[in-house]
Amino acid sequence: MSDATKKAIRYTAELLKKEKEEDLRLFKQQVMETSIDKKRKDGVCWYPIQLNKHFYGTGERLVIEVERTKGLELNHQFSSGKSAGIFVNVNGQAGKHWLQGVIQYVREDLARIVVQEDELPDWIHDGHLGLQLMFEETTYREMERALRIVENASGRAAELREVLIGPKLASFREAYPEQLPQLNPSQNNALHKIMTAEEVAIVHGPPGTGKTTTLVYAIRQVCKKEKQVLVCAPSNAAVDLLTNKLDEMGHQVLRLGHPARVTEASMHHTLDMQIVEHHAYGDLKQVKKQREEYLRLAGKYKRNFGPEERAQRTRLYQEASRLGDEARMLENYITDDLMARAQVITCTLVGASHQLLRDKTFKTVFIDEAGQSLEPASWIPILKARRVVLAGDHFQLPPTIKSLEAAREGLSTTLFEKAINGNEADEMLTIQYRMHEQIMGYSNQQFYKGRLKAHPTVRHHQWEGLAPMLWVDTAGAAYFEQQKADSRSSFNPQEGRVLLDYLQRLAEMPHEELPSVGIIAPYKAQVEWLRAEIDGEWKEHPWYRQISVNTVDAFQGQERDILLMSMVRSNGDYKIGFLQDQRRMNVAMTRARKHLWMIGDSATLSSDTFFDGLLAYVQEIGGYQSVFDPEYFDG
Repeated sequence: MSDATKKAIRYTAELLKKEKEEDLRLFKQQVMETSIDKKRKDGVCWYPIQLNKHFYGTGERLVIEVERTKGLELNHQFSSGKSAGIFVNVNGQAGKHWLQGVIQYVREDLARIVVQEDELPDWIHDGHLGLQLMFEETTYREMERALRIVENASGRAAELREVLIGPKLASFREAYPEQLPQLNPSQNNALHKIMTAEEVAIVHGPPGTGKTTTLVYAIRQVCKKEKQVLVCAPSNAAVDLLTNKLDEMGHQVLRLGHPARVTEASMHHTLDMQIVEHHAYGDLKQVKKQREEYLRLAGKYKRNFGPEERAQRTRLYQEASRLGDEARMLENYITDDLMARAQVITCTLVGASHQLLRDKTFKTVFIDEAGQSLEPASWIPILKARRVVLAGDHFQLPPTIKSLEAAREGLSTTLFEKAINGNEADEMLTIQYRMHEQIMGYSNQQFYKGRLKAHPTVRHHQWEGLAPMLWVDTAGAAYFEQQKADSRSSFNPQEGRVLLDYLQRLAEMPHEELPSVGIIAPYKAQVEWLRAEIDGEWKEHPWYRQISVNTVDAFQGQERDILLMSMVRSNGDYKIGFLQDQRRMNVAMTRARKHLWMIGDSATLSSDTFFDGLLAYVQEIGGYQSVFDPEYFDG
C-alpha cells in the first residue's frame, strides 16, 4: 500500500471521528444533559406516555404500543427505524431503568417499539413513563472497525482497496456477448461492465434512467453463474425496493435487518419471518414453551425450602438449561438452512456486519445508492467481496453528515465519487424514462454533459397541455422570508400562498385522471406551514390523497406527475443558505414527470451561478413568469 493510500484511509478515519464526536455532542445536548421538559420541546422525548398494549410480533419479538398524553402540539423527531428507549421519570430526569428497542411505526401520538427483552419488566407498570431517542453507537463501531481492516488488509481486500482509492486501474475480462432485450443500449453496456469486471464496476444512473431495473437484471445474470450474491444500500427504503424487485424476478431473497426497520411489503423476506415459516419452527416453538414452563416451576421456589425442594429446583433449572441448548441448536439449524438456500441476501451497509455474515465472503457484492453512502460504511460489505458493483449518482443527494467541519474536509466525498474519478470502470445510463425533455434540460447540461436523452414515450408528455416547466419570479414583491424563533428554520407564507393558489387553479382545470402531486420546500418550517394549510383547506378535496409535501431529501428516488417548488429565500443580503447545494436542486427538479412549477425571488437567488443559469434556461424555453402577471396578481 502506498503512503498516499494509507494517509487517505487514516484521514477518513479522523473525519469519521469528528462526525461521531459532533453526533454525540448533539445527542448529549438534546437528550442526555437536559431536563425532560427541554427534551420534549426539542422533539426527542415524549413524556408522559401511557402503555396501551403489548404483544409478540414478527419473529416472536416483544412489541410495546405507547401513547403520549401531554404536549400533543409539540413537534417530534420520532420515526420508524430509529433507536429509542422507554424510561421512568425520577425528579425530572430519566431514571436508571431503561427498556431499549427500535421504533416500528409512529402515527400521530401513537408509537410502537420492538424491544430486546422477552417480557415486560416489573417497573414498567409503576407509571411516570417516557420515550426518548437513543444514540446509534453500533453504527460508528462497525464503520471504525471496517476502516481498521481496510488499512491493514492483505489479499483480495487489499487489491480492491488499491483499485477503489489507490493507483491501480480496474481490469476487465473478455467480452460478455449477451444483450438483454429488456435493456436499452446504455443499460446493456452497464451489464457488460458488470459481467466482465475483475474488481470493480460502476453504474452511473442519472434520474429516471432505470438504474434499479439495470441492477436487478444484472443481479439475475450474476446469479446464473454464482451461488449467492450480497446486495446492499445505505437506507432501509432502498434495500426494501431492491428486495421486492428481486422477489418479482423469482429470486429466493433473504432480507437481514431489524423487522421494525423493514417495510410491510418486504416483511415476508426478513430472517424473523422466514424462521417462523420454516418447517422446523414448530419444533423450536415447542422446545421454547417447555423451557419456559420449567423456568416457571423452578421460580415458584422462593425462600425457606428444604433439601428436597432445593434438589427439585436444581433439576428443573438443569432441564430448562438443556432445553435452552436444544432451542439454540434448532435456531442455528434453521438459520443455516435459510442462509444456504438464499440466492440473494439483502441488507443495509451497516447491516452487512450481521453476525450471520461475519465470516462469509461473496464473489460479487452490489451496492446501490453508493452516491449517498458514507465511505466507511461502504467498506463494511466490500470487505466480504471478491469484486464489487457500485451504482448511484454523485450528482444527487450526498450522505447525511452532522459535522459541517467533517463534511467540508471531505467526509461528504463518497467512495463512489472517488472510484468514478479514479477509474475507467463506469458506464453512464443515458436514456431517461421519467420527464419531459425540457424538465430534464437544465440538469442535463449542468451535471451530465448533455448526454441524457429523453425516451420518446416521455419526451413531450405534459399535464393537460400545460407548459412543462415554469418559474414564477417574486422579485420586487417584498415576499421576504421569515424565521421560526424555536428552530431558526426559514419559511415564506406569501410565497406559499401563491403556490397554494396555483395548486387550486390546477385542480379546477378539466382533467381525465387524478395526477400525483409533490410539493417541495428546502426548509422544514415551510414544509410544516404548507402541510398545515393543505390539511386545513384540502382535506375533503379529491386531490388531497394525491398530494405529498416534504423536503428534497424525502423525495429522493420518487417521481410525481406535477411538482411544485417553493424556494423560500428572499432577503436583501442575497443569502440562499443550503440552496447553494446544487445536488439538492438537481434531485428536486428531476422528481417532476409532466409539469414542474417553481416560485422564487430572482433578485436573491441569481447571486448564485446555478440559479442564474437556471433562470436564463427558463427564459430560453419560454417558462419565465412574474408574480405581477395578471394570472397571479389581483391588484
